[in-house]
Amino acid sequence: MRSSSKRRAVCSLLAIALFSAMAVAQQPGQGQGATKPPLYNTAKQKLLDGKQIFSFTQGKVDVAGYCESAKHYDYTWFEMQHSTMEFADIEKMIAACPHVPAIPMIRLPDAQEWHIQHATDIGVLGIIVPTVDDADRAREAAKWARYPPIGRRSSGQGQARDLWGINGIDYRNTINDNMLVVVMIETPTGVANAYDIASVAGVDVVIVGNNDLTQFSGYPATDPRYQEMITKIHDETLRAGKIFGQANWTFATGHPLSGTSKFFQNGPSNDGWKPPAAAGAGRGASPSAPPGKYPK
Repeated sequence: MRSSSKRRAVCSLLAIALFSAMAVAQQPGQGQGATKPPLYNTAKQKLLDGKQIFSFTQGKVDVAGYCESAKHYDYTWFEMQHSTMEFADIEKMIAACPHVPAIPMIRLPDAQEWHIQHATDIGVLGIIVPTVDDADRAREAAKWARYPPIGRRSSGQGQARDLWGINGIDYRNTINDNMLVVVMIETPTGVANAYDIASVAGVDVVIVGNNDLTQFSGYPATDPRYQEMITKIHDETLRAGKIFGQANWTFATGHPLSGTSKFFQNGPSNDGWKPPAAAGAGRGASPSAPPGKYPK
């Protein structure tokens, strides 16, 4: 009788513990049933929702032109690899109209710590790193873009917190999720290492630098060998569970990979708006396209 009583007591305690655990798991905001709030990086949220996103390229200092163009696109591609703009120039433009629909991203010249720290401190929500040939360079890009314990970004005094830490948002504890890290594969070496590059933790998107891939490989875009490289990058990126894109918006439709290409440099605006004819490289200089032709 005594041992039977003990067994019943143990069973009762286990039942209570299990019930309590289930009750906690079912509370709103906890467990697998909890839903995360939408990201304030709307471009990243669209990618996670399976949509295609397009940019305009800002390659010169033009506050008014930037603020107008940024009303109509998913993100801004601030160009620092092939322009003379400085971080202070981009900082000024972002501050002039901080909450336009096009979220700010910078293509940096490399993956150096100080470049990425400057970019994140002035308030960008994404970085694009060119000519990534191996996983080491991809790791550098991811490492400096996010705070510990995920990355090695240090605490700075830039305008980022003021821009995004609004309406009760804790910038420090939300920016890691909102940061979008994009790496570009532009050489045959990068193609060979595509899976290792895409597999790096913290890399969100892998894109093909279409023009430079033709330059570095020596194959024109119409060459089957070039198309094989594009396909390999695409397949390895998806195999690694990452998002695939291209620095050429003409691949958004009419190409075998169009359906799974999500991230594009330039392209059509969200609302059919077309930049002024004299815009040049600094004001959304993507060729106009019929509104609605490309899935968003």
